[in-house]
Amino acid sequence: MPLTWLAAWGSITLHNVIHEALIHMAYLKYWLLALCALCSVSAQAQTYPQKPVRIMVGANAGGGTDIIARMLAEKLAESFKGTFVVENRPGASNTIAADLTAKATPDGHTLLVATNTGQAIAPHLMKLSFDPIKDLTPIGLIVTVPNVLVVSTSVPANTVKDLVALMKAKPNDFKYASSGVGSTQHIAGEGFNLAAGVKSIHIPYKGSSQAHLDLIAGSVQIMFDTTSSAMAQIKMGKLKPLALTSAQRSPELPQVPTLAEAGVPGFEMNTWYGMFVTTGTPPDVTAKLQAELAKILRLPEVQAKLKALGGEAGSLTPEQFSQLNRQEYERLGALIKQANIKLE
Repeated sequence: MPLTWLAAWGSITLHNVIHEALIHMAYLKYWLLALCALCSVSAQAQTYPQKPVRIMVGANAGGGTDIIARMLAEKLAESFKGTFVVENRPGASNTIAADLTAKATPDGHTLLVATNTGQAIAPHLMKLSFDPIKDLTPIGLIVTVPNVLVVSTSVPANTVKDLVALMKAKPNDFKYASSGVGSTQHIAGEGFNLAAGVKSIHIPYKGSSQAHLDLIAGSVQIMFDTTSSAMAQIKMGKLKPLALTSAQRSPELPQVPTLAEAGVPGFEMNTWYGMFVTTGTPPDVTAKLQAELAKILRLPEVQAKLKALGGEAGSLTPEQFSQLNRQEYERLGALIKQANIKLE
């Protein structure tokens, strides 16, 4: 082999060796970075929480969502040996709190206790600057509370059949109350109108307690309130329960039939409460929160408190809750469109 060829061959070989070495070094650097990132995420999960955790609530203090959030804050603080603080940010159908959570630093230090009002109804009625499906990651279903059809004691109806007959005979005389535009009570009222083939006028209030005053006085005749909110008035005989808008009867109201049993099938409405975290939160932190919430919901004292609200503690896996969240978003969006519901 000529010397010039040999020198050239040697140069090419050396070049290839150096090239291969650089490639291997690049791969090594990539895997080291990936390993460091993995270790960092794992370390973050082990030390979580590293600062006080905010639990955002889109309702006023003292309401059902607030009561549930404060109970969970206490239990999570015990589990994690950290500080969990409830922040009430009411307004815009619970979406102010959701917006703050969606845009928070994705490190697990901002959580949201939400209902299907903010997650599945409000997005179809108002323009939001975040996506409730993409920007909020489900941690778990906390509790499901059925809505109950109650009427004023001045209404001469003791069954849904009686009520429907009255509403058809006097189509302009009946008004139904809700805790606000875009609430589950509002959507339930419109859903009932469609399912039963009746008409009633929506009268929104700033919360269920204000609506109850007019309902008891007879200024409005109907409400599809949550059992947790209406139970006290029902037990005192100030409101008459005619049907539950859930698939099954409630253990707290065993004598009250479901709407389907009462002759109006095809429509259901429950109010559910769930916990979410900012999307992008490290998977280990999210998994840790999911595991702790599941443990807390199995505690007898927690189940007793949720039962007292007329609800059933959540038992869905995070994946099942994520599916429910999306299904409710689509189902209620379709109902809102069918009933032509708009912000007033």
